[in-house]
Amino acid sequence: QVQLVESGGGLVQAGGSLRLSCAASGRTFGTNIMGWFRQAPGKEREFVAVITWSGARTYYADSVKGRFTISRDNAKNTVYLQMNSLKPEDSADYYCAAKMAFDGDYRIYNTYNYWGQGTQVTVSS
Repeated sequence: QVQLVESGGGLVQAGGSLRLSCAASGRTFGTNIMGWFRQAPGKEREFVAVITWSGARTYYADSVKGRFTISRDNAKNTVYLQMNSLKPEDSADYYCAAKMAFDGDYRIYNTYNYWGQGTQVTVSS
């Protein structure tokens, strides 16, 4: 089993920044691929960003490209999401997720095996 714990959410004004962290523990070989998703009230969970084990490949949703940066520190079993130039529409619960293999389905939330409990991000206008 893999346990994922997110932190770093909070309230920020539009244009501000936050950095989310996701710490993995347990059988971390299951965390080759780490992704961030978000879900706003009344909306479906949506893909935000994904990173491979080496960090060589990262992909982003169009809505966050150029503003968000995903990174990881494998020595600390932690993945980060640096969020800059935040907008009110970025407000959501943010979840990190993990799976073993990188495939074309990285944007699809139900292909991930492990999930954190989520951290709330609220961007005020």
